[in-house]
Amino acid sequence: MKVLIIGAAGMVGRNLTEALAESGKLGDQPVSGMTLFDVVPASAQGNSRVTVEVETGDISDRAVVGRLVAGRPEVIFHLAAIVSGEAEADFDKGYRINMDGTRNLFEAIRALGDYHPRVVYTSSIAVFGAPFPEAIGDEFITAPMTSYGAQKMIGELLLNDYSRRGIFDGVGIRLPTIVVRPGKPNKAASGFFSGIIREPLAGVEAVLPVDDDVQHWVASPASATGFLIHAATMDTAPLGARRCLTMPGLSVTVGEMIAALGEVAGEDRVGLIRREPDATIRAIVAGWPRNFDAARAIEAGFTADASFQDIIRAHMHDTGLREGET
Repeated sequence: MKVLIIGAAGMVGRNLTEALAESGKLGDQPVSGMTLFDVVPASAQGNSRVTVEVETGDISDRAVVGRLVAGRPEVIFHLAAIVSGEAEADFDKGYRINMDGTRNLFEAIRALGDYHPRVVYTSSIAVFGAPFPEAIGDEFITAPMTSYGAQKMIGELLLNDYSRRGIFDGVGIRLPTIVVRPGKPNKAASGFFSGIIREPLAGVEAVLPVDDDVQHWVASPASATGFLIHAATMDTAPLGARRCLTMPGLSVTVGEMIAALGEVAGEDRVGLIRREPDATIRAIVAGWPRNFDAARAIEAGFTADASFQDIIRAHMHDTGLREGET
């Protein structure tokens, strides 16, 4: 089996690449090769079981995308996107990458005629807009309040339609905010959710731009990898024409996240969080959903984290920290 990962240089893409290279399988199918694509080179190593090719380019360039699918990979993971804060700040760039790039990929597949891969598309809970119910169920309308959310919703509609017409077999997964992201902060408006945990654990001050009562839907990097692998291998027949699912996660407030940090790593870590309100970030976050009933995804076999303390412990394990020794 050949696999194409678009957006492979990002955190989610890197984790997925490592998981596939380590196992050598996608489900029960051996992976013979992976093509990793992004605007910057993805760092990955192949092994005796899995060969890796690294490509760079811009998915808004139709010729580039056409070359990517010419090798007819059986599974395509479409992870590439301009993140929320940047998509809001740069209207043209957001639509060029998030909407035009997605359409270019889907059209490149269609142009091959007799080629029908599994396509896994990472969407976002930003496709929903206020006013929200206590918990957003599978029947709640998608009415985004940001440009990023609108771009992701358009991608969902395209995925449904191209799948309905048999052009490919698509699954769209609406990812929670992934916490704790390793490495440096990115331009996502949600970046502080990771920052208030990651930086204090590393002994560095973190800035909190919103109030403690802000509530959000989160999942760990390991859960995100699990979502992608399950989406690539699941039976899609039960999904029917509705190919996009809200992934399970945890609904937690910023205050609860901070309390979990203190419980797992100590109150001295909490003391490294500095509150500095940011009107722009607060306005963006105010339009995001807070809680979900992900019954349809759970029924389809997707699973997530049990507690936010577990998410913190997983990050500490991944970064070589031990509980009580931060």
